[in-house]
Amino acid sequence: MKKIILTLLIFTATISFASAQVLPSFQFGAKAGLNLSGISSSASATLSSSNQAGYLAGFWARFGALGFNFQPEMYITSKNVDITSNGSEAKQKFTSIDVPLLFGGKVGAFGIGGRFYTGPVVSFAVNKDQTFTGAAGNALRLNYKDQNFAWQVGAGLDIKKISVDLRYEAGLTKQDYGNGQTRINLFNLSLAYRLAKL
Repeated sequence: MKKIILTLLIFTATISFASAQVLPSFQFGAKAGLNLSGISSSASATLSSSNQAGYLAGFWARFGALGFNFQPEMYITSKNVDITSNGSEAKQKFTSIDVPLLFGGKVGAFGIGGRFYTGPVVSFAVNKDQTFTGAAGNALRLNYKDQNFAWQVGAGLDIKKISVDLRYEAGLTKQDYGNGQTRINLFNLSLAYRLAKL
């Protein structure tokens, strides 16, 4: 009897693991979190910054099969830095709609799993020249001309419908500021909730 029960448990675990990792799936959810921003500069002698906290909030989708997944996201983010340039200090706030296109893998079963991923991020700036509606429209159309680019790498933990992600984002596009050019780099920590799964 014990052997039959053990065999059934192993069979059930194998089927659960296979369905979680091999069969095609689709998930959709919402996320929110905090980021810590800083800048790297080509004019480091005259420009420096200190890290400041910002926020992010938006939605994600995940398409997976064979243990790998593609995860596009779209969220609004605020990146804040204190900048010192030629002896004067200023607070800078960069608000944008970010669209990460992440590729990665997942390990785990029974609703608990670890994820790792990497991919490009396109940022559609919200500023005096482009409203929130305009930036969102460009993001939905993936009109990436004159936008900022970055690269993300990170890891996450899924527990049933809840996910926790920690990422590093390295700015690729140089932005003019004063007499130099800067790139925005940041860490972000977010909490996600799965709204639907197919």
